[in-house]
Amino acid sequence: MKNIVLYHGSNIKVEFPEIRKTKYTKDFSWGFYCTNDYEQAYKWADRKSKKGIVNVYSYTTNDNLKILKFDKMTDEWLDFIAKCRAGYIHEYDIVEGPMADDTIWNFVNDFFAGNISRKVFWDYAEFKHPTHQISFHSLKALGCLKFERSEQVNEQ
Repeated sequence: MKNIVLYHGSNIKVEFPEIRKTKYTKDFSWGFYCTNDYEQAYKWADRKSKKGIVNVYSYTTNDNLKILKFDKMTDEWLDFIAKCRAGYIHEYDIVEGPMADDTIWNFVNDFFAGNISRKVFWDYAEFKHPTHQISFHSLKALGCLKFERSEQVNEQ
């Protein structure tokens, strides 16, 4: 087991993370999403509110959980995102992997809609650098997170 610092950008302090079912599923389905990239969390927080909050957690890994990890963008990653965005509910406690930026996400949408082929998607995505995301999908997984603090991203 090891401890890793993770961040969650929001418009509120999130001392007790939870999984909420929303109208639309995200890359890895419904879950509580974090990143190991402070700048990414800052962007999420700033986009959500003029008084965005970056929540900071320590994440203690647990080898007893069912974890799916994508080290990079692959066909398997793309297919998994496509299934989850279409409503697929998986059995993983935690899913970790690349998060496509807005540009890559546009390519993903074009691929899902059948407007571009898989090969064209990879040609477009080749020089883009995704950021990191880790999503928690069960109460056991949320139990690995310990709230440390929250930080306001701007003073407006």
